[in-house]
Amino acid sequence: MELINKLNWRYAVKRMTGAKVPQQKVDNILEAARLSASSAGLQPYKIIVVENEAIKKQLQPAAFNQPQIAESSHLLVFAAYENLTAQHVEDYINLQAAVKKIPAESLADFKKVLLDKIVARDEATNFNWAARQAYIALGTALIAAANEEVDATPMEGFDPAAFDEILGLKDLGVKSVAIMVLGYRDEANDFLAKAPKVRKEMKDLVVNFPR
Repeated sequence: MELINKLNWRYAVKRMTGAKVPQQKVDNILEAARLSASSAGLQPYKIIVVENEAIKKQLQPAAFNQPQIAESSHLLVFAAYENLTAQHVEDYINLQAAVKKIPAESLADFKKVLLDKIVARDEATNFNWAARQAYIALGTALIAAANEEVDATPMEGFDPAAFDEILGLKDLGVKSVAIMVLGYRDEANDFLAKAPKVRKEMKDLVVNFPR
């Protein structure tokens, strides 16, 4: 399967060349993330795209000076809603109605479930839930990048508060939870470039039930 070959090709790149990824490839990766699975379809996160070289260099110290930040073509910041509100649900219901060309009133039961089962929870619970949804989108983007033969490295080694401050994410009502760099591997300087991929054998990972 071609996708499996491309997933074998990808790895967590440690050094990048700085070469620019064609915009069409970036757009395809972002479109895949947009189409990613999301609980109830709510997509409680934003994806911030940083291409500006000066901003990437400003962010680099807040990511433990990892070189991929500055050497990347694009930096994607996956940021979850601080809290899911009734207005978010209202906007989503209206979007559903517009896309499906149905009255918003016909979605009243669905709306009530979202308000009663999700919005009614405490802010910390909803932020953690939104962060998990953002990770699903990150995973989808990672696979899409491999499909485009664009190197992509997901990263948690950064200071979210510093990223939020530099990027002004509070104004968007979101907090950064994970980042991903896009670019092209620097094989001459990346010690992992020629290393074999190490993963558990299927028998050690997958448990068929009943055992």
